[in-house]
Amino acid sequence: MTEPASIGATEVKRLRDLTGAGMMDCKKALMESGGDFDRAVEILRTKGLASAAKRQGRRASEGLIEAYVHGDGRVGVMVELNCETDFVARTADFKELAHEIALQVAAIPPRWVSRDEVPDDVVAAERKIYEEQARATGKPENVLQRIAEGKLDSFYKDTVLLEQAYVRDGSKTVGDLVTEVAARVGEHVVVRRFVRYQLGAEA
Repeated sequence: MTEPASIGATEVKRLRDLTGAGMMDCKKALMESGGDFDRAVEILRTKGLASAAKRQGRRASEGLIEAYVHGDGRVGVMVELNCETDFVARTADFKELAHEIALQVAAIPPRWVSRDEVPDDVVAAERKIYEEQARATGKPENVLQRIAEGKLDSFYKDTVLLEQAYVRDGSKTVGDLVTEVAARVGEHVVVRRFVRYQLGAEA
């Protein structure tokens, strides 16, 4: 392992600026990676995401409501984003996440925040349609359920906010984006709800 003395303050600061992690965590990651900056980023990201997962059960009752208007006033969105403390709610990372989620809702209208919110009757109806479609093409009965589940996954990716591909980077989902910010700010972050209005559209 690289000795602490060989880890320069400039590299530590650069890593901290990029990841938002603490100075000591950055120094430890650089030591663990033998001075490999990219590897140090991976180490911090892995540890941060693991910590974020542990925070899932913690209460998130602070936060903010972000309002976004798009297309010369033709589309309006409001999003409630929650965290654990008012301090984090005022950070640039948290505010930017709220804005990005509002932009996402404006660009690709979801119907629900998470998969858990999709009503059982909607899931059952969609599954029945997919099974009937597969049956009509001559697929054997023993594979109908598997085909339907695959199409349901696609349905969720289209209609569930956290499972949609992020509009600025299709390699990650909105859920991935939320988890990354939670890892950086060190708190449980929750998209509570959203509302989207479009001029001339029925409510």
